[in-house]
Amino acid sequence: MLHHLSIKNYTLIDAMEIGFGKGFTVITGETGAGKSILLGALSLLLGKRADPGVLMDKSQKCVVEAVFDVGKLELSGFFEENDLDYEDQTVIRREIVPSGKSRAFVNDTPVTLPLLKELGDKLVDIHSQHQTLLLNEAGFQREVFDGYVNKPVFLKEYQDSYKQYKAAEAKLSQLIERNTQEKRDEDYVRFQLDELEAANLNSSEFHELEDKVQMLSHAEEINRSIEMARTVLKERDASVLDQLKEIRDAFSRISEVHPSLKEMSDRLHSSIIELDDLAAEIDRFSGETDFDPSDLQQAEQRLDDLYRLQQKHHAVDMDELIRIRDEFRERLNAVLSLDEEIDSQQKLLDQLVLKLSSRADELSQFRSESVDSFEGAVEEILHQLGMKNAEFRVQLNRMERFGLWGRDEIVFLFNANKGGALSEISKSASGGELSRLMLALKSLVHQVKILPTIIFDEIDAGVSGDIAGKVGNILKNMSEHLQVLTITHLPQIAAKADNHLMVYKSDEKGRTTSRIEHLDDENRLESIARMLSDEKITDAAMQAASELLKN
Repeated sequence: MLHHLSIKNYTLIDAMEIGFGKGFTVITGETGAGKSILLGALSLLLGKRADPGVLMDKSQKCVVEAVFDVGKLELSGFFEENDLDYEDQTVIRREIVPSGKSRAFVNDTPVTLPLLKELGDKLVDIHSQHQTLLLNEAGFQREVFDGYVNKPVFLKEYQDSYKQYKAAEAKLSQLIERNTQEKRDEDYVRFQLDELEAANLNSSEFHELEDKVQMLSHAEEINRSIEMARTVLKERDASVLDQLKEIRDAFSRISEVHPSLKEMSDRLHSSIIELDDLAAEIDRFSGETDFDPSDLQQAEQRLDDLYRLQQKHHAVDMDELIRIRDEFRERLNAVLSLDEEIDSQQKLLDQLVLKLSSRADELSQFRSESVDSFEGAVEEILHQLGMKNAEFRVQLNRMERFGLWGRDEIVFLFNANKGGALSEISKSASGGELSRLMLALKSLVHQVKILPTIIFDEIDAGVSGDIAGKVGNILKNMSEHLQVLTITHLPQIAAKADNHLMVYKSDEKGRTTSRIEHLDDENRLESIARMLSDEKITDAAMQAASELLKN
């Protein structure tokens, strides 16, 4: 429940401290005194977007702070999940600085606006004239009726299944779209792959071919050089080897004459052995250099083919061309396996549809079982509110497709007049009738789905006299289960309250501000009498006020 509210520098409020009690609290005051301003300040704490125009003093920040007793609401899991410090007496604060920026805090921990709104939705239900207009919207009607049905676990199970179903459906759609595209590309991919496969790509071949072409292009020059070397070394009449051998032999014969000649003779001998070995190797190489001109043509053709494939596929080298070939191979394999994947995904989707259908039927059954009691309960309250001939029906229409909330379209039908026809609320209810219908719905929903605090603003629109008293009785009954705050201008409703707050204007230092005070019994009697009077409080008004308070 809302325990305490502090407001500073908000519109007509310079500083205000308000304590709230349990049960039924009314807030009264003259038009323009600041009742709606009070509600606007509280809305900031519940996630409403900030407007820098609300600053009373444009040079100072606005601060709105409230203390909520959340000890019985089982919110510790929510606090833990969102890294917030849990306290039974939770403090929510909102600040708006002159630049227009705002900050929000929960127990002094900064929070985002969406998180603040999520927490606020668990603490307070604010009913306003705007929300009465929501009665015409299908989503709101579904929310109200499901609130009465009060099967959140089953609804969550259905929605979990629905999300799985939608994810599987989306994946199947993506697979089918991908398969269609791949099928269109299959011939192209297969042609490219066949061409690359036929090329028998090898990462080392390209450089080997370049070396081979280089060598074959100079085959005649190589042969000439080899033949010259063979001739010079061995085949001439005065070959290099023969001449060196003569020198070696000559040095060998006189080596004993001079020691140095012995060393030279040995070195010549070593050189002759090396050259002899080189000559033999040249002979062998000579036998291998009988090049066929067609070899060069084949090597150049092969190299041209590889160049062409590299350019065609924009590959910088052979390794990248091989990678491209492998990608084509994977794409083709993917095309061949997509049909199996689609079939498998379709089977999974069929299973999820069966599961979802079962849970949708279960949810529909709960709703169907609640229709009669909900209709009867709404009509009973409407009759209490003076609408003796009112009829209310809930129409459940089965939808072809699944939705986030099941397969039921929930439509409220209403007739306020005897002999009239049931029709959609937007076509059959006046403003006052809408207010009473909304009150009936709210009172029922909060009997089974209790928020700690509900605030009514203008719930008494279009009602007066005896009906106003009955509205007050319903609000009083609601306050037995939760904290009820009502902004009202009707004395019949104000007299039913456990606590009475009055908002008024005060002119101080040349500036008009809003003030609020708790009324004691004497002041409360006078306030209600003033609501019953025109200008001057009469004895009759005081007597009538006293009677209202006694009842």
